[in-house]
Amino acid sequence: MLAWGSAQASTSLTLAAAAWMVSGLSPSPLLNSLLPALVTLPALLPLIRRPLSGVILQLLAVLVLLGLGTSAVVGVQGQERAPEVLLAMASVLAVAVGAQMTALPLQRTLLALHQLPMGQVRRAGELGVLIGHGLAALLFPIGRALLQFSQAMVLLLPVLPLARQARGEGLREAPGAETPPARVAFSWRCALQGLLFGGLFGLLPLWVRQVEAGTCLDFGLVLAAYGLGRSLGGDLGLGWLKGAWRLGGPRHEGAGRYLAMALLLGATRWLPGWGSLLLFVPLGGLAQASDLAQVRGLPQPSDEPLRWLTLARSGAIGGLLGSLAMGLMAQLLGLPLAFPLQIGLFVGAALVLPPRPS
Repeated sequence: MLAWGSAQASTSLTLAAAAWMVSGLSPSPLLNSLLPALVTLPALLPLIRRPLSGVILQLLAVLVLLGLGTSAVVGVQGQERAPEVLLAMASVLAVAVGAQMTALPLQRTLLALHQLPMGQVRRAGELGVLIGHGLAALLFPIGRALLQFSQAMVLLLPVLPLARQARGEGLREAPGAETPPARVAFSWRCALQGLLFGGLFGLLPLWVRQVEAGTCLDFGLVLAAYGLGRSLGGDLGLGWLKGAWRLGGPRHEGAGRYLAMALLLGATRWLPGWGSLLLFVPLGGLAQASDLAQVRGLPQPSDEPLRWLTLARSGAIGGLLGSLAMGLMAQLLGLPLAFPLQIGLFVGAALVLPPRPS
């Protein structure tokens, strides 16, 4: 379980550090929006599940990013560096592909061979992601990208023995196994939610760097606050916020959540410093509550893994389109207009979203 959590921490640390590095290598919103699009792309591909190969691919990709981090430190700051950007994007894609190749076999091994409940596996993964984002913030003031990527490699090493074990045990199909990925249904509601968050986080590092004049510490803390909210949202349900988003009764609960998230995003522009940062905690809680509501509203009520896979696949399609569309709009209209436009999209989703079926 510690190895699984450590691997999730490594992946989240790598992706956060790479996003911040690319925002410093290129000021182009469109290029920066390609990075989260590449992260979501492997979820849509029919990849072969080879856990050991996936971990090795991640290690090699992080090693390349470590070399790019060294180049970024000693190179000229503020200068467009297209080759480094393209190499960083290729490395991020390799990290995402490796993570996708390993996730399912490792989870099967933990569930079947080690007899761990799925809830415990998910909580360990969420905690690992939260730790990774926290390390992205805390390591940057000390050693910048060099320490971030080197620590990401260290965090990935403990999962190697589990990956070897998963190669022999985790790939065995049990009777009544999950529906093949090709038969997973598409949910436009989940895709809409993925589009909203893909657009929001696609330009977040560039926004923090250029508009807010922040550092990687600020960027990492925003991600950590959002991740903390998602953890609390899943465990506690954020019951103290239910009255705020249930506009028009339970049937309109989903639309109320989107409107509440739009209000929180708007408030971040007016509150200074820590006040703005702390708003990402309830924002993450609302996002997690919306995920749970999406899963509960999907068909196949007796097959929870399939419903979560539907959320992941449909959300990945929406996230890919959302990040690219927002990057293109910011490229054409300017980065300062991207954030108000994103808030407007959340408000629009709240207005046009039909009531959830009973």
